[in-house]
Amino acid sequence: MTDGTENNNLINKAAKDVMTLARSMLIIRFRFLDIALSRLEPIPLDGATLATDGLRLIYGPKHVLRSFRSDHEKPARDYLHMLLHCIFSHMFTGTLQDPDLWDLACDMAVESTMNDLGVYVTDDSKKAAQRPELERIRADVKMLTAEKIYHHFLETGIPDEEAERLGELFRSDDHSGWHGPRSVKNESGEEKDEQGSDDAAGPDSPEDGLSPLIPPVDLEAEWKDIAEKVQDALETIFKEQGDTADGLIQNLKAVTREKYDYTTFLKKFSVLGETLGVNDEEFDYVFYTYGLRLYENMPLVEPLEYRETRRIREFVVAIDTSASTSGELVQKFLQKTYNILKSTESFFTRVNIHIIQCDADIQEHVKITSEEEFDRYISSMEIHGLGGTDFRPVFDLVDGLADAGEFSDLRGLIYFTDGYGTFPAHKPGYETAFVFLEDEYKDPDVPPWAIKLVLQDDEI
Repeated sequence: MTDGTENNNLINKAAKDVMTLARSMLIIRFRFLDIALSRLEPIPLDGATLATDGLRLIYGPKHVLRSFRSDHEKPARDYLHMLLHCIFSHMFTGTLQDPDLWDLACDMAVESTMNDLGVYVTDDSKKAAQRPELERIRADVKMLTAEKIYHHFLETGIPDEEAERLGELFRSDDHSGWHGPRSVKNESGEEKDEQGSDDAAGPDSPEDGLSPLIPPVDLEAEWKDIAEKVQDALETIFKEQGDTADGLIQNLKAVTREKYDYTTFLKKFSVLGETLGVNDEEFDYVFYTYGLRLYENMPLVEPLEYRETRRIREFVVAIDTSASTSGELVQKFLQKTYNILKSTESFFTRVNIHIIQCDADIQEHVKITSEEEFDRYISSMEIHGLGGTDFRPVFDLVDGLADAGEFSDLRGLIYFTDGYGTFPAHKPGYETAFVFLEDEYKDPDVPPWAIKLVLQDDEI
C-alpha cells in the first residue's frame, strides 16, 4: 500500500466520522427529523464539495474536514441545509424560467428556517449578515418559502451582481444536479461527472465510483410523505418546539398542501341545463345522411336543437372586505372567477349570480343576471367595508333570499376571506366553500360542513 493510498483512506475515514457525528447531532437536537435523516445515504466523492439529489448526500472528504476544522458544528448545519432541500422538494422543479434564481430562493428559504430553529450558529457574522436580507424579503412576501421568494425575484427583478452576492451569503451546497445531467462541482466550481475517477471511490463507494443517478419515479412523492410525517410530529409530539419551528411548518405546509385547480373547483357549482346547439352525442348521422341520399335533400331525422351541458346558473360569491383583506386581492379574485366563467363558456343566457361584500355587516349586494351586467360590475367595482369580520350576515341574507324564492337551484356559495371571523353555527342548505390566499392563510377552524380551498397568489 502506497503512502498516498493510505493517506486517502485516513482522510475518507475521518470525513466519514465527521458526517456520522453531524447526523448524530441532528438526531439528538431534532428528533422529528429521524425519518428524513434515515432516507439520505452519505456518499464520499473525491474533489467534490456538498450536494444532494434526493437519494444521496454527496460530500467531498477534504471539503468536510476543512469545514470541521474551521467550525466543528458547520458540517451539521450543512447536513441539515441539504436535508431541508429534500424535505421541501426543492430539487423537483420541472421547467424553470430562471434556475439560478430558484437555487438562490431555495438557499434563502432553508437558511431562514435554520436560523429560526437556532441551528448551531457559531459564525455570528454570517447570521447577522443574513438577517437584514431575509427581513427585507419577508416584508414583501411574508412567508419565506422558496416559491414565494422565487416569484418575488422574478416580479421585482434582481441584478446579477446582487444575486451573486446573496448566493455567496446563503449558499452551502451545490445544486447543479437539480437542473440537468447528474453532476456535481468540484471545489474549484467546475463540473465533475459523478462517475468519478478511479481514486474517487472511498471505502464505502462502489469500486467503479458513483454511478449516474436514475431517480425512482416516486421519489418526489416519497419526500412529500416524509414532509407530512415531519409536519405531523411537529404539530403533535414535538409541539414544544414552539415559535422556533414556525418557518419550518410554513415550508412544510407549502409542500404538503393539496394543489387545487380553481377552474375545476368552480365547475362543481354548475348545474345541468339546456343550451341551443347540436347534440353530437345523441344525434345519429347515419339516418340523417341515408335520408338525404334516398329522398334527395330530405333527411329522415333532424338534429336536436338543444343539448344538455353543465353550466353555472345560480351561485353566490361573498367577499370579505374586512381591514385584514387587501382590496387588490379581492378584485383579483373576483376577476379570476369572472375569467373562468367567460373562458369556459359557463354562463347560461340568463344567470342568477349574487355578489356580496361584507365585513361585520353587509356592505354591498349586487345581483348579476347576464354577462353584460358582470362586465359592467367588474369595470366599476369598488370595495366597501374595511371593518371587522363576521360571516353570519352573508348566510342570513342568502337564507332569506332562498326563503323568498330568489333561487330555484342554488348550487353553492364561495366566500373569499382570510378566515378570521365568526362562522355560522349550523350548516346551510347549500354547499359552501371558504377560499383562502396562502399569504394570509393561518389554518383557521373552518366548520366541518364547509369546503376549505387554499390558493397561492399566482393562482389568483
